[in-house]
Amino acid sequence: MHNRDRLILFAGRSGQKLGQSIAQCLETELSPREFVQFSNENIKVRILENVREADVFIVQTSSPPLHENIVELLISIDAIKHASARRVTAVLPYFPYVRSDKKDEPRISITARLMADLIAAAGADRILTMNLHSPQIQGFFKIPGDQLDAAPILCDYLRRKDLSNTVIVAPDAGSAKRAGAYATRLDLPLAILDKRRSDDTESPEILHVIGEVEGRTCLIIDDEISTGGSLHETVEALRHLGAEKIYAACVHPVFCGKAVERINAAKLEEIIVTDTVPLSEKDDAVNNLQVLSVAPLFANAIRSINEGESVSALFR
Repeated sequence: MHNRDRLILFAGRSGQKLGQSIAQCLETELSPREFVQFSNENIKVRILENVREADVFIVQTSSPPLHENIVELLISIDAIKHASARRVTAVLPYFPYVRSDKKDEPRISITARLMADLIAAAGADRILTMNLHSPQIQGFFKIPGDQLDAAPILCDYLRRKDLSNTVIVAPDAGSAKRAGAYATRLDLPLAILDKRRSDDTESPEILHVIGEVEGRTCLIIDDEISTGGSLHETVEALRHLGAEKIYAACVHPVFCGKAVERINAAKLEEIIVTDTVPLSEKDDAVNNLQVLSVAPLFANAIRSINEGESVSALFR
């Protein structure tokens, strides 16, 4: 095999666990690198393998310490690029600042676009990510980018359950299209909650519901769970409306702030997430948590990119 065909996989600190799983799916190993953080908080990344003319992928996701992980990613990309790699793909299971996707207040940054610019400026040739909060974010990339969808993995798991009395619930109008795609895949009805948020507080107000939830098993679908405030309010509203059982599923388990307490207070039958974000020891206290791995999907996408095959077939 020529060096230009050689696939090399690295992982940053936040991507270690998922990176190891991806490497196993690819029947390879994570390549070695050295990470040093000095007393002045400067970071050094040294690549410990020859990457000249190789096809390099680096896995790093958005999790605490967020800004250290972003800088580590940028320095790693730069180090790999200047070690003469043929191509560098940034594998970002949970894209940084993904919710800062629009200018909805005066004098603020569209930070998701800034992140895309920084990753390209560092030397990345491609971006591979999963379930962006808004579809327009993919348009922020000035380099080729592929967005994977965790829906097939979540739906395969959900099909093992008795869904005969189940309704898919979109927690707000903005997530209706996303939840509707799950309803179509699972051949289930859809209900939409009319949720209003007047400021940056974590307690939105739910005013109306479109669809039938009384006496039904409700499955709340969202792209991420952050502080758990929205999820808690949604569960409370569904219980008030007569829901019989309530489940929740999301792609990105961000679980920050009081999320664990709020999720446990919601008393869900089950909460189903993926491993795009590494869970902390505190997150292990979440009741009825089921974690599904997206490593096989990322491994297949990485293999397709390396071999010049279509990635779109993985979206089905």
